[in-house]
Amino acid sequence: MINLNGELLFKENVNLSIDNRGFKYGDAIFETIKVVNKKVVFWEDHYFRLMASMRMLRMKIPMEFTLEFLEKEILKTIAVIDDAPSYRVRLNVYRKDGGLYTPKTNKVDYSIEASENTYVSKNEYKVDVFKDFYNYSGLLSTVKTNNRMLNTLASIYANENDLDSCVLLNERKGVVEVTNGNIFVVKGNVVKTPALSEGCIKGIVRGKIIEILTKNKDFTIEETTISPFEIQKADEVFITNAIVGVQAITKYKKKTFTTSLATKLQANLNVLQIAGN
Repeated sequence: MINLNGELLFKENVNLSIDNRGFKYGDAIFETIKVVNKKVVFWEDHYFRLMASMRMLRMKIPMEFTLEFLEKEILKTIAVIDDAPSYRVRLNVYRKDGGLYTPKTNKVDYSIEASENTYVSKNEYKVDVFKDFYNYSGLLSTVKTNNRMLNTLASIYANENDLDSCVLLNERKGVVEVTNGNIFVVKGNVVKTPALSEGCIKGIVRGKIIEILTKNKDFTIEETTISPFEIQKADEVFITNAIVGVQAITKYKKKTFTTSLATKLQANLNVLQIAGN
């Protein structure tokens, strides 16, 4: 079932116009959200990121778009599909039809789609650098717009080369993120992750991991510029996103990594997930 502006429809009955701005111009943003045991995980963080993104893109935020309203719509959508312990939800917001590059209105429509979350953390996870195109640094790159062409091409490259994901670089050849999440690089007791100014998505789980590591006296967390060469020299590398949580990278080029910190952080994240923080 699809929730289209509050109306629950079978997928085959959903009709989007050829003038849909998300389709025509990528004039849309989305949140990928995990729901566990009918509880929307880290919902406040997702909600406030969505609101900030809508303001940045000059979308008119409807009066009814409260924290409680959107959470209720997510749970309403899940309630009519097969019962499962965990769900993957996509909340999409896009400007209403009409206009060329200049929209006729800044008012929005929304859709919510949900499916059972079947992702299982992998024991082996291989990545390499995608060099064909760059993820340009800048504030707009931190927003989850529907324009994911770079991620699509990098994912095709990964599939063709027996990889699980690819590292994306910016125009300065600095590490930005991976195709499906943020990246963290561990060397000794220093954990680095690309700063938002490098062009990475302002990931929800990225923020949670930074919070956890900031409180851990055994490690120093740095949001900074990272060279691809630092990945090869690292002791451990892992990625984060809302569905996976923490996924350890086990191999980059010919380098094999340990996974101990990623395992501990996933356990810490599970505690926060249950607590609702």
